[in-house]
Amino acid sequence: MERKILWAPWRGEYVSGKKDPGCIFCPPEGELPDEERLILYRDHLVLVIMNKFPYNSGHLLVSPRRHVAELEELTSEEITAMMRMAQEAIKILKEVFKPHGFNVGFNLGKVAGAGYPDHLHLQIVPRWDGDVNFLAVLDEIRVISQHLLTQYHTLFPYFQKIKL
Repeated sequence: MERKILWAPWRGEYVSGKKDPGCIFCPPEGELPDEERLILYRDHLVLVIMNKFPYNSGHLLVSPRRHVAELEELTSEEITAMMRMAQEAIKILKEVFKPHGFNVGFNLGKVAGAGYPDHLHLQIVPRWDGDVNFLAVLDEIRVISQHLLTQYHTLFPYFQKIKL
């Protein structure tokens, strides 16, 4: 029987345990291009970034620009901006990827599954009928059908039109 290989070289960094220094939600201006950081949108209150290790295609993270860990520490302006951005992001994902549903939520604290517990962020994960298969159950493996940079280039123009 011929052996088939699922090739996902971008996950090597995750598997090896290497992490970027610093907070992914607090990128210094001009240090790296937004494309390299997978940043789709930023203004003075919020940032939208693609998840580098997604659960599904189109997995986005919405965070406040201010480095804050706790939901109750957000200002009303920040929480409003995050929710409005979540609405816009979901509209864009519906138009572009046509998912059948979404998982949207916060993982607050390391024990709750927060990959970056020191900087609060809202996860938006598009879902399709049948997207949970045996690979995820057997070994935390997910099949992402499109390269992250292809997704980035598809989504980026939509996010540039947002005026909050």
